[in-house]
Amino acid sequence: MSLARKTGAYSGYNEYKANEISTVSQVKLIVMLFDGAIRFLGIANENMNPRKYDVVNNNIIKAQDIITELLLSLNMEEGKEVANNLLSLYIYLKKRLLEANMKKDKKIVDECVKILTELKASWEELEKKDGTSSSQSSLPRPTGISITG
Repeated sequence: MSLARKTGAYSGYNEYKANEISTVSQVKLIVMLFDGAIRFLGIANENMNPRKYDVVNNNIIKAQDIITELLLSLNMEEGKEVANNLLSLYIYLKKRLLEANMKKDKKIVDECVKILTELKASWEELEKKDGTSSSQSSLPRPTGISITG
């Protein structure tokens, strides 16, 4: 297969993902970020036993990057107490993931996955209550979150 074909297919996929991301609600986007962080930590955990520490490291860092994006997307002025609580949780998760990465500790990763799963479930519940979905208005919305590479 030629390089042009590979690049074209990859470019098409990137356009599809960019379109998908730009048309979902803010709440759905946050749920997608939690999904990604949980998935990356799962990959990290799976690779601790065969001791593929480069894979573990890369995936924990990806999860940390997602948590950083979630942290940066907080609106502290409007969110008040909820935003402050989320800020504390995100900082705690980043600290624990740093520790998990240094020690290659599966228990710490599991703890973080549990917290992220609970947060994700809360956001999914909010999405259901608000009636938000990917079929929401296609008007551009400022999100404060960027998940493009």
